[in-house]
Amino acid sequence: MKKIIIYTDGGSRGNPGKAAIGVVFCNEQEQVIKKFGEYLGDNLTNNDAEYKAIIFALKKFKALFGKAIAEISDVEIRSDSELVVKQLNGDYRLQDPKIQQFFIEIWNLKFDFKSVKFKHIPRERNKEADRLVNETLDQQAGTKQLF
Repeated sequence: MKKIIIYTDGGSRGNPGKAAIGVVFCNEQEQVIKKFGEYLGDNLTNNDAEYKAIIFALKKFKALFGKAIAEISDVEIRSDSELVVKQLNGDYRLQDPKIQQFFIEIWNLKFDFKSVKFKHIPRERNKEADRLVNETLDQQAGTKQLF
């Protein structure tokens, strides 16, 4: 595995509110390898969810393929969050202490890979990751607690 493209998205209903992520792993030809949707919990912002999606993606890559493969892989994270991509690329400052912690975690995760790049894409090119976020939030809303 030389290059992998990972589409990430995070969303929050309420902002802050219930949040989820969507992550899609693709090969160099953009063929889907794996997809993930995960519920994060309540009282999270959209930005929290966007960062957590990237953290999840990098950790999941290592869990799926191992550290040895990560060390020889070029990873391109594609996100429709211009703010997050510009922060991770050093174009925008990080003011929020919680976001600073997410940034540090991503910075440290990057050392396990040959390279990690962050690319902003239009929302229309991130439909599958967005669908996974909304599907996960819809499923969570459909579950009722008995007690």
